Amino acid sequence: MVKLCAILLLCSMVIAMPMVRGIDESPRAVAKWFENLPKMEEKVTKLHFYFHDQVSGKNATVVRVAQANTTFQSPNVFGLVVVLDDALKTGPEPDSTTVGRAQGMYVSAGLKEAVVVMNLDFVFTSGAYNGSTLSMSGRNPVPDLYREMPIVGGSGVFRLARGIATAKTYWVNTTTADAIVEYNVIVLHY
Repeated sequence: MVKLCAILLLCSMVIAMPMVRGIDESPRAVAKWFENLPKMEEKVTKLHFYFHDQVSGKNATVVRVAQANTTFQSPNVFGLVVVLDDALKTGPEPDSTTVGRAQGMYVSAGLKEAVVVMNLDFVFTSGAYNGSTLSMSGRNPVPDLYREMPIVGGSGVFRLARGIATAKTYWVNTTTADAIVEYNVIVLHY
């Protein structure tokens, strides 16, 4: 009985989700949105947030899921695959307001340099973009001061988004690999 109640509660939460977020994601609503697309004007949205990458400790938001036999013999941990669910915050401080999550993965892909290839979604959980996502996929040369990665799509408010995310490491603990990365994102969307 308890298991059935838990399943029903979960189902009711999933069904209610579009109403809570205020974005109708049903096939009919999306089809209507596409019908109106030729009449819509393209917008530019600029976002600024901090990505809190917690690799160490009991509240880690990063998990190693795969590696090659030679990964830790490589100076750049070539072949390491990591999954993450990092907080997006308004500031670099741990107690700053959380505006979303960065969910996805990155792969250490550089034999001779520290490069990760990232595939992740910025999932917004509050404010005007609550329930919307931006998808970022690209090469991140970690030691560079600024790294530019493409925004290749989105959902909700950001349907058909495209743009650029610029990342800059704000802080890194070289012992634990915990990091805070500042992101400036500019997207075109309808």
